[in-house]
Order: sequence, then structure tokens, then C-alpha cells
Amino acid sequence: MGRDDSPKERQRKDLERKRRRQRAPCERLLVVCEGSKTEPRYFDEIRVDRRLPVANVRVSPCGIGTDPLHVVEHARNLFEKGDLHKAIEPRAFDRVFAVFDRDDHQTYREALRLAGSLNGKLKSDERKRVPFQAVASVPSFELWLLLHFEDVQAPIRRDDVMRRLIKWLPAYHKGQHDVFALTRNRLADALARAQALAGRFNAESAPEPYTAVFELVTLINTLRR
Repeated sequence: MGRDDSPKERQRKDLERKRRRQRAPCERLLVVCEGSKTEPRYFDEIRVDRRLPVANVRVSPCGIGTDPLHVVEHARNLFEKGDLHKAIEPRAFDRVFAVFDRDDHQTYREALRLAGSLNGKLKSDERKRVPFQAVASVPSFELWLLLHFEDVQAPIRRDDVMRRLIKWLPAYHKGQHDVFALTRNRLADALARAQALAGRFNAESAPEPYTAVFELVTLINTLRR
């Protein structure tokens, strides 16, 4: 068969060339979150604060439930296939992150294993191997927020995390806007405490407290415009 030189194909190639010319020089991150509001809004607020384009930090809720395995699978599928309705092109990222909680999810460890197996196995549109990382929190994302205000060294239940967090942020609720703005002046404390926890525990150590959110936050904050 001859080469497809239809107007539609030529248009696709022109758009691809234009996209490559306009691509920002810093890394392109795909961040897929278990939560539909809280986590996506938080990471997007950091992106906006850093004045980074969506092309460099694309934050997306999972959209097919909060099950950790679904989050990892959706992150893989979104990377590989893209989403034309959201203007996400296939393989247009240099790193992929799946953000989810330990909570009481039955597929938590399976999700960790799948994420580990995908690390370095996918290739970007530049034919480079892509790091794939699970960003897990034990017991929940709110642990990361609580670490801005107090240290946590022992296992803690999700409800207790929320109870203690609300002492510091009385109006806090799931899906709240401006969470980054409300906590940014204590970010250094949270980073230090989360890193200290990571030195003792890991995502497999549940019920010991742990969150890898500090790694993703640090990365976004170091991206250059």
C-alpha cells in the first residue's frame, strides 16, 4: 500500500511537529490521583504557583474509582493511549505517578507491585524509558497535610488523621480549594518529617505511617520553567 498522504494525516503530522517545537524544556509529568478533587487540586495549585504549563505537569483524577489497582492501571492506559477529549497525547510524558492511599483497600499491595513492574518499562514519544512511581500514603493523603503541623511517628487511623488535621485547619474538607496556600508556610517542616518517616518505613510497612507525596512535591517545585 502507498503512503497515507490524506489531508487528515498531513494535519496530524503538522500538529505533531508543532507540538514538538513548542514543548517546554523541563520534564513532563503525568500525575494520576485516586481522589477526584483533593489531591488533583493540591498538585495543580503547586503547578500554578510555580507557573508551570499543563504540558509539564498534567494532573488527572483516576475517574474509574478509588481502588489503588485501578489508579495504576488508569495511569498506564492514560500514558499509553492518551485522551483526546482532555488534550492528552499518547506517551507525551517523561515520568508517571500514581497517587493513592493505603486506607483499607484490598488491592493496595497489588498496585504497588504493578507500579514497580512498570517502572522503566514504558517508552515516551521520544523513545526514552519512563520512570513509573507509586505515590502511596499510609493511611491517607491527609497524613501529608498533617505533617505540616505536627510530627507523626506511630501508626494512626484515617479518622484520627482527619480529627487532628481539623484542629489546625478547622474548615478543611475533602475537595477543598487552596490547601497548598493554607499549608505552604509550613512546607519545609512537612518535607523534613515525611523524609524522616521514609528513612524508617516504606509503602510496604503499613500500618506504620508513611507518605511519598514529599517526593512528588519536591520534584514539581524543582522543575524549571
